Amino acid sequence: MPDTQKVAGRPSAAPPAVNGLDRYFRISERGSTFGREIRGGFATFFTMAYILVLNPIILGSAKDKFGHQLDTGQLVTATALVACVMTIIMGVGGNLPLAIAAGLGLNAVVAFQLAPLMSWADAMGLVVIEGILICVLVLTGLREAIMNAIPQQLKQAIGVGIGLFIAFIGFVDAGFVSRIPDAANTTVPVQLGTVGRLTGWPVLVFCLGVLLTIALLARRVKGAILISIVTMTVVAIVINAVVDIKSWGLTTPKVPDKIAATPDFGLVGHFSLFGAFGETGAITVILLIFTLILSDFFDAMGTIVGISAEAGLLDEQGQVPGIGRVLFIDGAAAIAGGVGSASSNTAYIESAAGVGEGARTGFANLVTGGLFGLALFLTPLLTIVPLQAAAPALIAVGFLMMTHVKHIDWDRYEIAVPAFLTIAAMPFTYSITDGIGAGFLSYVVIKTVLGKAREVNWLLWGVSALFLVYFAIDPVEQLLGVR
Repeated sequence: MPDTQKVAGRPSAAPPAVNGLDRYFRISERGSTFGREIRGGFATFFTMAYILVLNPIILGSAKDKFGHQLDTGQLVTATALVACVMTIIMGVGGNLPLAIAAGLGLNAVVAFQLAPLMSWADAMGLVVIEGILICVLVLTGLREAIMNAIPQQLKQAIGVGIGLFIAFIGFVDAGFVSRIPDAANTTVPVQLGTVGRLTGWPVLVFCLGVLLTIALLARRVKGAILISIVTMTVVAIVINAVVDIKSWGLTTPKVPDKIAATPDFGLVGHFSLFGAFGETGAITVILLIFTLILSDFFDAMGTIVGISAEAGLLDEQGQVPGIGRVLFIDGAAAIAGGVGSASSNTAYIESAAGVGEGARTGFANLVTGGLFGLALFLTPLLTIVPLQAAAPALIAVGFLMMTHVKHIDWDRYEIAVPAFLTIAAMPFTYSITDGIGAGFLSYVVIKTVLGKAREVNWLLWGVSALFLVYFAIDPVEQLLGVR
């Protein structure tokens, strides 16, 4: 049995399924239970519910070429709707505990690169085109072939890098780590807290949450991550009620004035497939689509491989079960995001929180997706969890994913150096895609200088060439006269 399977703790002989639902999702077969799946679904939702706040902020803060801004209320509805539908589809069709929502980074591209050059409808149309092209790559088998061409130890490095990345996200989101303002004239990019030391009650909630989470994990308490999130949310609500706190960040933990809110579907279907070609030059549009595809393609690939490895679901060859369906659904999520005006949707690395809670099947997605569905009507209630209460889950999951580093042969530079660059570049560049690109390029270069170029799959050569263009996109644009 591979070590990745041992990590997940799957039994050697699976108990018989208790009912049809169990058989369909293979819950018992994968060593899980309905309780674990439900807890995992809740944990995943609460660690990514911030997207209901953050996506509207990012998209709503930008103006298109004509000075138009998107309505925040409509963006909340669009974000929740697409996440609900596509997460459930991934669960039923892909049977993996991979939740889907608007991709961070991708929404910034849409808001700050696409929209200023065209209308919002045109920008969302490009997102739809991106999703269609990704689905074509899946149907032709190219996307799956690329995933299969990646050396097993490099896949494990991707998982480790994602672990460090989401842990870093947790530290940053909670305010434990912050960017030093450029005006400080220092070469140090980040610091402890906001002033070089920890200050304020919100950071205390985070620190207590981390201690509670790791204590519960060490005691192997069932539902450790979810218990921590709920407990620290209650603590945060109490603290916020008795202490005058200037800001908690995106979400203030307080009992909402009202529980329900009417969803506004005004942005759904507001897209134009080919309008961008009329507003900007064809070369510009092609490069923008290329940027979207490359970011979405490899962010999703890294997430799918990393989460599947952590769940112990990779087969003997290190492949993801039903990968063709999973990749197609992820591509369809990009299309749905454009159609719903929620930006490109993709698999979420925060799904690792659910996996850490025991989720091993798509049944957990029914819970997560259902909660996003409820968020359409209960947004005031379901968005009271502050980042400081949810972020400890990301720290804990980062630790769990870091354990895969032991599977990498650090004595072989041809795999150790690319693995290191993959792992290090993800948190340092705040991008899964950049980390994968650094790993691929260095792998090809080292194999070549060692006289082992023939050992590199031809697809990795092609993808590495694309990454070379990706990293050098600015001089390429200048040469083509785009800017």
